[in-house]
Amino acid sequence: MTQGEAVTQPEECTEFVESLLADEADIYMASRALKAMGHPLRLKILCILASMKETSVQDLVDIVGTSQSNISQHLSILRDKGILASRKDANKVYYRIGDDKILTLMGTMKETFCASQG
Repeated sequence: MTQGEAVTQPEECTEFVESLLADEADIYMASRALKAMGHPLRLKILCILASMKETSVQDLVDIVGTSQSNISQHLSILRDKGILASRKDANKVYYRIGDDKILTLMGTMKETFCASQG
């Protein structure tokens, strides 16, 4: 490409950008979710929940290997951003990814960043 030559974008890419920019609420929601997911421990929690579907706080503590108060703080952030949903059963709280878009994103991240198992 020479200087001054316009970069042409495939029509599909242009449509994607236009649809993403069309609704500020979508941009804001995506930005909040990605920011919350950007912490290594929160991303680890999401990876666990994406593979286990639902798990208790205590199981997350055991798997991650940090304190319950630390896990609870990170779960609270993810829940406040609308990424996680929870339910209480007796004295246990169970968490799951509450947004199908986040589950899709986690699947894409796994395909992109995780080495193949074979």
